[in-house]
Amino acid sequence: MKNKILIGGLLGVVMTLAIACNQKKEEPTVAAVPAIDNEQVKAEIQAIENDFAAVYNTRNIDSLTYYADDATSYFSGKMPLVGKEAIHQSMKEEMSSFLKGDKISFETKEVYVTENGDHVMEIGAYKFSDSTGVKLRSGNYFSLFKKIDGKYKCIRDMGNSEPSEPMAK
Repeated sequence: MKNKILIGGLLGVVMTLAIACNQKKEEPTVAAVPAIDNEQVKAEIQAIENDFAAVYNTRNIDSLTYYADDATSYFSGKMPLVGKEAIHQSMKEEMSSFLKGDKISFETKEVYVTENGDHVMEIGAYKFSDSTGVKLRSGNYFSLFKKIDGKYKCIRDMGNSEPSEPMAK
């Protein structure tokens, strides 16, 4: 009788453990991330670039909202410019050599958006023209944007100028 009670007790413990270990665990639910509309983001970045060009073209650097406070800018022939103030100062110096009517324009060629939409890598081109529309120089750039307070701000950019004369073969 003692053996039957002991075996029954052990069987009860084993069954309890088996049931406890076999319970179906619920998988944590992952919130669905809304799909990013790359064309909409591209249009938003192009609008930011248009505003940036307007600042250059009106020579009103004080209205520039393009860069984040801790941005870094890398351009050919210059040491990295660290911080919005350093970038703005460099732009003021560059603008002082612009002739009346000189214009710059930017074209967003491609955007690569992170899954959550917080960062955007832009590949673009710029063109600098005189008052008659004749191209003076052009080039390409990369800009990395981060969404800060609901708006994209440039945190890194890098650009280069295309050769002014065709390269010899």
